[in-house]
Amino acid sequence: MLKLAIYGKGGIGKSTVAANCAAAFADRGLRVMQIGCDPKADSTLALRGGKPLTSVLDLLRSSPDVALDDMVLRSPAGVFCVEAGGPVPGVGCAGRGIIAALEKLAEKGAYEVIRPDVVLYDVLGDVVCGGFSMPMRQGYADSVCIVTSGEPMSVYAAANIAMAVRNFQGRGYAKLGGFILNRRGVPDEDEKVEALARDFAAPVLARIDRSGDVQRAEMQMRPVVRAFPDSPAAAQFRSLAETLLAQNGEKTC
Repeated sequence: MLKLAIYGKGGIGKSTVAANCAAAFADRGLRVMQIGCDPKADSTLALRGGKPLTSVLDLLRSSPDVALDDMVLRSPAGVFCVEAGGPVPGVGCAGRGIIAALEKLAEKGAYEVIRPDVVLYDVLGDVVCGGFSMPMRQGYADSVCIVTSGEPMSVYAAANIAMAVRNFQGRGYAKLGGFILNRRGVPDEDEKVEALARDFAAPVLARIDRSGDVQRAEMQMRPVVRAFPDSPAAAQFRSLAETLLAQNGEKTC
């Protein structure tokens, strides 16, 4: 089982990267599960054609005994989808919500029952503490991939996430798999992200161009690899998926 956590600051394109990689993995015949770890519970919208998924925390607020089939739903894209969710606004801690959701999935044997080949955790990474670090912990993700642009705040957030991964390394937590450049067209963007990667001795796994096809696919609430499979953007996401498989010792086509 390949278990990847995708981190990055809010709005940098983590969910777009996760959904397109998930769809690309599924297109290869792999069983894929994507777990949204953002309180907004919007990670799997594109995989589900824009249809919201009731989060694990919302289900738990209704009943403490939630069935696995209620927490995990297979999307039309062929991906098993989960949304951790968050607390009622102004009440409780979002990080603790992620912990509760992931523990409930483990308690219900989600990984053993579904038996996914690939698990993707889509994690809000502005703050890497408490529950937001949960997917990095032993037994969850094996590798952390960080999405960033060349914008200063994005690079700053990416460096903080990478530092957290490095600090956790001694505890047997996930390794740093590398950085994914989601281009925004700022000056010297590639050079800035390549310098960041050198600082942490990690690769730049992919360079994703800004694309109108991605935006049009999102308007359709679909991954671009499904909406426009012959587009350059779709090819870049498929290439990233293959790189992730190869990096983690899986065979690629």
